[in-house]
Amino acid sequence: MAEPGLGLRFQRRFLAARQLRSFPWPELEENLRTSPGSSLLVDILQKTVLHPLCVKYPPSTKYRRCFLTELIKKHESTAAEPLDELYDTLAGILNEEESTHCYKNYLLPTGEPVTLSESVAIISGGTTGLVTWDAALHLAEWAIENSTVFSNRTVLELGSGIGFTGIAICKTCSPKTYIFSDCHPRVLRELTENIRLNGFVLEPDTTCHIQTESQGQEAEARNCQTPKLIVAELDWGSVTEKQLLDLQPDVIVAADVVYDPEIILALIGMLQKLSTFRADRKRPEVYIAFTIRNPDTYHLFQTELGKVGIGWQIIPAHSNGIFLYDVQPNVTILQLFI
Repeated sequence: MAEPGLGLRFQRRFLAARQLRSFPWPELEENLRTSPGSSLLVDILQKTVLHPLCVKYPPSTKYRRCFLTELIKKHESTAAEPLDELYDTLAGILNEEESTHCYKNYLLPTGEPVTLSESVAIISGGTTGLVTWDAALHLAEWAIENSTVFSNRTVLELGSGIGFTGIAICKTCSPKTYIFSDCHPRVLRELTENIRLNGFVLEPDTTCHIQTESQGQEAEARNCQTPKLIVAELDWGSVTEKQLLDLQPDVIVAADVVYDPEIILALIGMLQKLSTFRADRKRPEVYIAFTIRNPDTYHLFQTELGKVGIGWQIIPAHSNGIFLYDVQPNVTILQLFI
């Protein structure tokens, strides 16, 4: 008998466009051998390629094509009768044109999605900020497990990218105000669209130099949102005292902003300014998540923090793996004391 949760496990990986090797293919093969028939494959098809979220916000054409090809191979290996639904769905996708953008749907514990328009390329438009990185997933998981840190507080995110962490926090942690920030014009445009895509309405005149039309789910059931959402164009090197006095965050978060020595120094300088320009003199809590790709860069960050008197501690690993990483990343979250 087929495992009841197998289709749902395929669903979570598929909607977030996880690497195909991360899918439970061996269990699917075993189920197909022991329970011949089309019901399991039809269930998986309905929960993945034909899921309403996927139909409305599809992963890349290439990804869906490869997934269906693999699913058909597993079916054919059982010598079962051809399943027309599989071939018809693949035929429809083969006629689609490739795009430079795709959608990924990350399912929250509530079942509600975070839907993002992302670039299909890691580097696009001269930036790596148009895709979601593992540290953003990790930070969001920790935030969901520690929602009281953000509840009814003003949160500033540095280097928001296309918005995954902030949108997840806004949907699950009830902040009073959430300030997304970045400095790259194209990233800011995509960030703004993704916020609106998830049903949020931005505060008027907060998206500096950005004028875009509302799309997606803005009109769908989020009109009574609690958080006040702001998008700020924030260049760490040229930020003004007035800008910082306007922000006044209780909590500062950032994901995957510690990967280059020059960026490290700019980040630390920004944190020092945020600590200095406080109207109430109460210093914000700071949480920085990053993947340790190069130990030397990680140690440099710690050394530079020490030079300016910023203390830090490692946040213990959390237990909830909500977003199903392709490979468990070497991600650390540091709490900084500025």
